[in-house]
Amino acid sequence: MAEVAYVNASRVYPGTPPVRAVDRLELQVADGEFLVLVGPSGSGKSTALRMLAGLEEVDEGAITIGGQDVTNTPPKARDIAMVFQSYALYPHMTVAENMGFALKLRKTPKDVIKQKVTEAAAMLDLEKYLDRKPKALSGGQRQRVAMGRAIVREPSVFLMDEPLSNLDAKLRVETRANIAALQKRLGTTTIYVTHDQVEAMTMGHRVAVLKDGLLQQCATPRELYENPANAFVAGFMGSPAMNLKTVPLRADGAVLDGRTIPLPRTALEAAGSIPEITFGVRPEALSLTSETEGGMKMLVELVEELGADALIHGSIDVDGSMERFVVRADGRTPPAIGQQVTVALRDTDEVHLFHPETGARLPA
Repeated sequence: MAEVAYVNASRVYPGTPPVRAVDRLELQVADGEFLVLVGPSGSGKSTALRMLAGLEEVDEGAITIGGQDVTNTPPKARDIAMVFQSYALYPHMTVAENMGFALKLRKTPKDVIKQKVTEAAAMLDLEKYLDRKPKALSGGQRQRVAMGRAIVREPSVFLMDEPLSNLDAKLRVETRANIAALQKRLGTTTIYVTHDQVEAMTMGHRVAVLKDGLLQQCATPRELYENPANAFVAGFMGSPAMNLKTVPLRADGAVLDGRTIPLPRTALEAAGSIPEITFGVRPEALSLTSETEGGMKMLVELVEELGADALIHGSIDVDGSMERFVVRADGRTPPAIGQQVTVALRDTDEVHLFHPETGARLPA
C-alpha cells in the first residue's frame, strides 16, 4: 500500500521573520490516487513535493508513505520516482539506456532491465526511439523518456513537478491526457504539481489548492468549481476566472448597476451588519439579453472569439465605479467592441458569496 500523508508538516526557511514556505500542511493521499497540488508561484506546492521526495527538510510535523514515517529517511530509501520540469536525461546515453539506468545502478540483471524498458516503451509509444540519443528527440518525446525512466522503477509513488511546462500548448493537452490514462492503468499513487488550474481540473482525482504555504481546500475538481471554500479558490479555479467584486449589501440583496440582486436569507444573516459583500459569479452564469428589465448595462471593451463561445469583457457600474466583468456568450453572434449590451444573471443559485475581509464562503 502507498498511502501518503503530510502530518502537520512545515518547511521553514530562516530569516527575519522566518519564511514558512509550507505551513502546517495536513493532507492525506489514498493508495492509487492522482492528487494535484496547484497554486500560484510561491504558494509552496513544489516545496511540499520536494519534502515528500526527501529533497527538502521537514522542520515541523511528519510525512508518511504506506504508513511508515519517512521524515528522516534518505530520498533513495523512500521508494518514490520523480519526474522534473527539466527532463534531466543523460545526453550520451540512448533512450533505452536512460530508461534503464536506475535499474542498472541496482545491479538488476540485463534481461530484466531490457524487459522492463521494452514494456515501458510500449506504454509510451517509444519503441522505435530506443536506440536514439536525447538530442534526436522532440520535447514531448524527451518528456515521455523521463516518464519511462520513472515507470521502470515500479515505485510506490510517482512525483511530478510541472512536467509539461516546457511543451507547446497542443502537445501539453495531448500529454496530460496520456499521463492521466497511464496513471489509471498503472494504479500508482501520483502527486502532481502544476500552476495551471486547467491542467489540475482535467487530471486530478482531487486537487489541493495552496496559497502562501497554506492549504486552502482539497476536493474533487467539480467540488472546487461549484463550492469553493473561499474567494481565493473561487478566483483561482476555473478559466476564465470567476467575476469577483465587492458590492454594496442591502437588507434584501447585493447592488449592481443600481439594481438589487436578491440573495438567500442564510447568506444575509451570515453577513451580519457588514455594508459590503464579495459577490462572485462565473462567466457562464451571465448571459447577454435583449430584455432591459432587471439587466445590467455593460460597455463591451474586448471580445475573445473562441469558436463555439466568445468571452465578452466589459465594464458594469458597481457603486459608482466601473468594474470589469467577463461574460461567456454564443460565439456566432458576439457584440462589437464599444457596443453597450444588457447582461442578466441566469440564476441566483449560481451566485457565490464571500466575506469581504476574511474571504470565507458565506452559506447560500
